[in-house]
Amino acid sequence: MIVRNLNRIINTDKDVRDPNGNWISRRLITKKDGMGFSVNDTIIKAGTETKIWYKNHLEAVYCVSGNGSIEDMDTGIIHDIEPGALYALNDHDRHVLRSGTEDMHMVCIFYPALKGDEVHDEDGSYPASE
Repeated sequence: MIVRNLNRIINTDKDVRDPNGNWISRRLITKKDGMGFSVNDTIIKAGTETKIWYKNHLEAVYCVSGNGSIEDMDTGIIHDIEPGALYALNDHDRHVLRSGTEDMHMVCIFYPALKGDEVHDEDGSYPASE
């Protein structure tokens, strides 16, 4: 059994910050836990925009609080994000994540699991899991 507390992850090596300041991701479950997926508690900073393409991972995201939108870069369709919204990037979708007037608090599930120290590369993806 794995039991973790977010308060014990903050300010550790599992508290990963975007070099551009757009997000903070607390890595609750990582590859070394052997679950096959990873779980992140993520804060998307208010007023930010991040282009993302998880070409090596699938991701499901649940919004706990805040507001923003996600734009599908292939179709141009924009979906509002608010508490209770869930989106799943089931086709390695290129997208733009925009936060609104307040920080968005998100719970993110990745498959395959993240190692735990990843930040986005130049095309907005994480490296393939080893």
